[in-house]
Amino acid sequence: MELKTLVGEPWADYGLVDCGHGRKLERYGRFRFVRPEPQALWAPASTDWRFDGEFVPGSDEDGGGRWVFGNPTPRDGWTLGWDAVRFTAQTTPFRHLGFFPDMAPVWSWIREQTAGTDAPTLMNLFGYTGVGTLAMAASGAQMVHVDASKKSVEAARANAALSGMTDLPVRWIIDDAAKFVAREVRRERRYDGILLDPPKYGRGPDGEIWRLEEDLPGLIANCRQLLDADSRFLFLTVYAVRMSALAIGEMLKQAFADLPGTVEAGELAVREEARGLALPTAIWARWSR
Repeated sequence: MELKTLVGEPWADYGLVDCGHGRKLERYGRFRFVRPEPQALWAPASTDWRFDGEFVPGSDEDGGGRWVFGNPTPRDGWTLGWDAVRFTAQTTPFRHLGFFPDMAPVWSWIREQTAGTDAPTLMNLFGYTGVGTLAMAASGAQMVHVDASKKSVEAARANAALSGMTDLPVRWIIDDAAKFVAREVRRERRYDGILLDPPKYGRGPDGEIWRLEEDLPGLIANCRQLLDADSRFLFLTVYAVRMSALAIGEMLKQAFADLPGTVEAGELAVREEARGLALPTAIWARWSR
């Protein structure tokens, strides 16, 4: 399987300004932040970084750490936009800023796959704050947004209101993703496409435990049951695990062997503004018809 790279380009409200020596400098609207980036193995373009805040990692391996601010930054967030979608960015205890900018080329690709399809029914599993859900809904899709976190789904609803998209056909579901998909299989539902971005480890609303390496194959098998020969895609992204793009690509290839279409895999990356290099961020695999 030939691996491919999907590279996110800068846009008005976001850009990877510079990166190197295990750190990255990004702009989020009018603010600039520095975060750890183990993939930035090279030297940065400049050593004179001016920024408003920096995430300083802790000594543990589980992603702990804290934000240190040099300038006042709105703790309750500020508004950014991608295409017609408006959403709140803010510094979180998990080192990110409330959305994942490297997913922008995935949202664009999904729009291409569903172009010409009248009101496709799509599902966004582990949908977080809903930027991807709203990006797809804005292009005419009927969306099912699933996340186990009540706080995340509330943030997604708030982003819908901020975007003026509360009237779009979106079902906001607070549920364990694996359990919800299994119930959809029993209900014999079908979808035109599924986007899923599972964490390495997580807990459902009733204490359900999610472990990526153990639970992903079963979830993919159930997602396959919700798709048919007329469906358009399944797109899987994986972050921060010791797993290869080739491995998840072969998993999809096996799961979708009975459907026509193509299975591809590769890496997500973001284009640096300083020199144009591509900083890898995640791995992905997808089936498309």
